[in-house]
Order: sequence, then C-alpha cells, then structure tokens
Amino acid sequence: MTLSQFKKHFSDSLLEIYTNSESGFIFQIFAEHILGLNNFQQRQSADLELSDENINKFQQIISELKTGKPYLQILGETEFYGMRIFLDENVLIPRPETEELLEFAIQKISNLKFQISNLKILDIGTGSGIIPLVLKKHFTEAEVSSIDFSEKALGTAKKNADFHQLEINFIHADYLSLDLHQKFDVIISNPPYIGIDEANDIADSVKEFEPKMALFSPTSDALIFYRKIAEDSKKYLNKNGLLFLEINQKLGEETLELYQDFSHSELIKDLSGNDRFIFGIK
Repeated sequence: MTLSQFKKHFSDSLLEIYTNSESGFIFQIFAEHILGLNNFQQRQSADLELSDENINKFQQIISELKTGKPYLQILGETEFYGMRIFLDENVLIPRPETEELLEFAIQKISNLKFQISNLKILDIGTGSGIIPLVLKKHFTEAEVSSIDFSEKALGTAKKNADFHQLEINFIHADYLSLDLHQKFDVIISNPPYIGIDEANDIADSVKEFEPKMALFSPTSDALIFYRKIAEDSKKYLNKNGLLFLEINQKLGEETLELYQDFSHSELIKDLSGNDRFIFGIK
C-alpha cells in the first residue's frame, strides 16, 4: 500500500472522530514521526510503498485514536514554547493558554527592579515541567523550584529537564499541606482548578486520558489551591515579588478577590477573551 493510499485509509477509519482535515493533519504528524518525512517530502512521496512494519505502526495508532486517546499522548511528545516536551498519561497535555501565561511572565520578570541573577522562582503543580523549564531557559541564573504531588509526573518533568540540560529543584509534596521554608521573588502556578460540578462539561478525551488530579480540585472548593497560594504569598513572596496564575475562566472575580492585599493585582484575559490569568505585585 502506498503512502497516499494509506492516508485515505487513515482518514476513512477515523471519520466518526475527526474531519478529513483533522485526520490529515494527524496523519502528517505521525508520518513524519514514523517515516522521517516532513510535509513537503510526504507530498513528493505519494507513491512510496509502505513496509508491513510501518503499516502495523499506523494501524496501532488508528486503534488508539479510536478509543479517544489524544494524538499527542500517543505521539509521546509535543512542542511547547519552542522546546521539545515529552508527554505521557501522567501529565496534562500543554495548552496554548499556558504559553500565553509564560510569555506574559517572561516580559514582567525581565522588567524586575531587583537583580534577575538572584531570582528565586517557585512553580506549583509542575506536571510535565513546562513552566519551570521555559523560565529556567530564559533566566539561566535563577534558582527554580517546582512542586508536584505526583511522583510519576515528576519523573516525566525530570526527563524533560535532563533532555534540555536544565537544572530544576523538583519537590515531591502535597502542596496543600506543605510548609514552605524560604522566600521567593516569583510564584507561578497552573494548579487544578476545575470544580467537581463542572466534570460533565469536560470532554471525555480529557477526562478519560489525562490525570484527574491535575484537572480537578481535590475538594468541593474549586479555589482551594488559590487560597493556599494567597496565604503563602503573604509569608513567602518577597516585597515587590511577582505572582502569575492560570485560573478557571468562570471564577475570575472570585479568584482575584483572594489577592486584594497585593499592592497590585489584576485579572487578565487570554487571546480568546476569557478571564484566564491573575497577575500580582506584592
């Protein structure tokens, strides 16, 4: 079977899940991964005969996609902020909004009045490690610490840190019961913020395949992490220190209210116009 013929088979097999354009895009990604051919090369190789081994690999991918498993989780990696990031079932797939958060954070941190070389940064709920890795890449002299409750997630984060040769102080702990022991210049977090009552609004492909502990608040209080961060900020965020949070778009004003003691705090919309971030200056 040729590459062109199998591409049609790939799309036809997934018609109940994806449009032709979506399945074509996904096929292009896996064809590059399996065959080593970029999009242009694939178009030039329509008559390429696929080996039985490669056909079996594509068939396995089709089987996994039919279960609803996200294609990036099957691929096992993605690109985030220009960095190759490894993924698995133990971590969330990075969202574009988190790239927005980091772009904003990098801009604000770069304008800090105190020395960037002495920066101490705390990331809460690291998952795959995307937030601390991007910040460490941009602020190489900073001391970056990152907390997560999942040992498996930390294993993935460490794999990413090792791949990029970036030194992060990973901490295995339940943040909600953790006492911090030092002060920081920057606190940043994208914690679990989906309320239990919102579970029905979340796509099955997310609920069934991404870690629930990284998605849903562990209690009926969807803001439990934000309350703890607010309390810790009073003690452990330095004067003029910066706070960056990704939040539940439905709870923007309620979340912002927790940070009224800051000299400055504001609710910021994402590119889609949703209340998505909180920025604060101690």
